[in-house]
Amino acid sequence: MTPILGVVAALPAWAWVGFFALIIALLAIDLGVFQRQPHVVKMKEALAWCGVWAALAIAFGAVVWWWRGAEAGQQFLSAYLVELCLSMDNVFVFILIFAYFRVEPRFQHRVLFWGIIGAVVMRAIFILVGVGVIARFHWVLYGFGAFLVYTGIKLALPGSGETEVHPERNRVVRLFRRFFPVAPEAHGKNFFVRHEGRLAATPLFIVLLVVETSDVMFALDSIPAVLAITKSGFIALTSNIFAILGLRSLYFAIHGVMQLFRFLKIGLAAILTFIGVKMLIEHWVVIPTAVSLAVIGGVLGLSMLASVIVPAPAKALPGNAADDVSRDANPH
Repeated sequence: MTPILGVVAALPAWAWVGFFALIIALLAIDLGVFQRQPHVVKMKEALAWCGVWAALAIAFGAVVWWWRGAEAGQQFLSAYLVELCLSMDNVFVFILIFAYFRVEPRFQHRVLFWGIIGAVVMRAIFILVGVGVIARFHWVLYGFGAFLVYTGIKLALPGSGETEVHPERNRVVRLFRRFFPVAPEAHGKNFFVRHEGRLAATPLFIVLLVVETSDVMFALDSIPAVLAITKSGFIALTSNIFAILGLRSLYFAIHGVMQLFRFLKIGLAAILTFIGVKMLIEHWVVIPTAVSLAVIGGVLGLSMLASVIVPAPAKALPGNAADDVSRDANPH
């Protein structure tokens, strides 16, 4: 039995079918009802959707707690919180990508919607393979743990928060342009159009490719982090997907107030280092999931609180970086 089949077979088929049926239904309602017409997502709407996705995740965690026990429920909540923290990096990169390509605000939700669909598929494959590999080769855990400790320390160092986006260097985009024609101008919300008698991709589809490939980079931190918390493929995958689904609303909610989260990098560095150490020492010292959940929630809360209480230094804020990119960029 392959690693993926082994992980899937660990739970009844109705659990997997029920979860993905729920996700498909929610996405269909989102796209077909609330986002039928492209529009600029305002702060109020974004915050409302953040609340909806968070409530759904907590409700699902409660179901897991009731169905699989307190340990599984705590693992789900811990993994979900960690994934939300890691999503902040995604949000900042999305801001830079949209600014670079000058994507109209009313079309940004469409790009994020389909980008997240692709991210869900890729994360599902990565997580299920990762869980299967760990089940067969337990020593891989120590490699993941060391990587998380390294990432946490690196993230805490000065200058680690400086993120740059270079779409013109993206190998996937360059390869796509080599074999598929790209229309020179945008065509509204369309990803493909007829140009000079043949099917061509639009610049909006190039943006989608950049968003998709950037998620692969973020998965390098995300997947080891969630597998450090739980070895259950179902819990790892569902917590990851719920965090990803809330990422669109999170982007629109904090687009203009990124400076409020300036200490989140330090908090995230501490969380990654903690779960990395937890993974390295679990053969000798077992840290209960309840303790891990308390540490993760506590560090996240303190970093948010510090971001609000401590005055910001008198320098350019991350939100202005996107404006600079927008003015200086010359997209191709």
